[in-house]
Amino acid sequence: MDIIVAGCGKIGNSIISNLILEGHNITAIDNNPDQLSVVTNIYDIMGICGNGADLAILKEAGVDKSRLFVAVTGSDELNMLACYIARKLGARHTIARIRNPEYNDQSLGFIKTQLNLSLSINPEALTARELFNVLKFPTAIKVENFGRRSFEMVEILLKSNSSLNNVRLSELNSKYNSKVLVCSVERGGQAYIPDGNFVLQSGDRLGIVAKPEETQKFFKPLGILKKQAKNIMILGGSRIAYYLAKLLINDGCSVKIIEKDRDVCHQLCDVLPKADIINGDGTASELLYEEGISTIDAFVSLTGIDETNVLMSLFASSIGVPKVISKVNSSELAKIAGNLGLDSIISPQNITSNVFVRYARAVENSLGSKVETLYKIMNDSAEVLEFNVSEDFKQVNIPLKHLSFKSSIIVAGIIRGRKTIIPNGDDVIMDGDKVIVCATDHRLGDLSDIIK
Repeated sequence: MDIIVAGCGKIGNSIISNLILEGHNITAIDNNPDQLSVVTNIYDIMGICGNGADLAILKEAGVDKSRLFVAVTGSDELNMLACYIARKLGARHTIARIRNPEYNDQSLGFIKTQLNLSLSINPEALTARELFNVLKFPTAIKVENFGRRSFEMVEILLKSNSSLNNVRLSELNSKYNSKVLVCSVERGGQAYIPDGNFVLQSGDRLGIVAKPEETQKFFKPLGILKKQAKNIMILGGSRIAYYLAKLLINDGCSVKIIEKDRDVCHQLCDVLPKADIINGDGTASELLYEEGISTIDAFVSLTGIDETNVLMSLFASSIGVPKVISKVNSSELAKIAGNLGLDSIISPQNITSNVFVRYARAVENSLGSKVETLYKIMNDSAEVLEFNVSEDFKQVNIPLKHLSFKSSIIVAGIIRGRKTIIPNGDDVIMDGDKVIVCATDHRLGDLSDIIK
């Protein structure tokens, strides 16, 4: 599929990388020749140096033949204008990165309608939502939602003292009187879609799918269900910090943000009157102790420097902060941080790229179902997808046990109206369902792709 990406910064680079892995034909536009050169050399793609909203540049890029136009430059206004012009020139789908809270609060719906945008993306708001989900469930490494939060996928790391050690999956629900499904396991760097004979071991990274109330019911007797973090310290006064603080305050949490830029502190004071805004160097341990780091429930490091986030998170972890989360965009540094014991790593680039990959697959495929949600899990070695089932899907009303699925694939959940189902072999997929699928070693663009 022909896709044009305007903007080759960190987010644009990540999007291009993931879309190339999906097999798409990418043309990149950027007005910075050095930045453009880096991207075109790494990925061997066509690059055009210029303004992404310039009519001549867009025509040169072949926007009239593109299925998808993506604008992720550093300017919201340029992104919106570029998408508007691209649509007028014939682009079938357009996505703009719109980050400014002023555009996202009340006017976004109007903007999308007037500009005929297919989708708007706010990486900071998406990242804040993922951080918020984890802070509500501090035991988890990651929490993802499906079907308007009627299903959730929780990633946890199995500790050496866990009672789940040496438990066979076929015995799990009867032993703990719950309805959950372990849909994926990462062990020794390898991701598995386990069957009932799979035996859990210490060090396993588990992906567990269930209704939220069943998740709570399952984890409570295990003694690893921590209460929601209510007293949170955030290092760095970024846009992510703003969106996260807003979510936390609305949920009744106490939030303290430490930021060394005085002007940013003044801005945060204006928009977050219920948060404590501290002007100071958050890398100074004396300041952190003075501001109560030893008594908080969670520490979230959101500075613009990955290395600082990792170091300060390690410090917070070393003094016993119950939950520590670090923003790290570098995949190499994220692996190092994981090896050092930091299990909750958040990457805005990866979160945003997942949305673009999902949308591109939905645009590319129309065989009877569409990708509603896509998450990469198990350190990106597996995917969990949510599909909408239409009347064109050929395998409706057939018991799952009679369907021939490809290897390394599992139907993890079915959402039928307000009913949520952890399926067994006798369950069927029906027209209008939402189906949650977990897979490794497959690129699923349509629900039909799970069938041999």
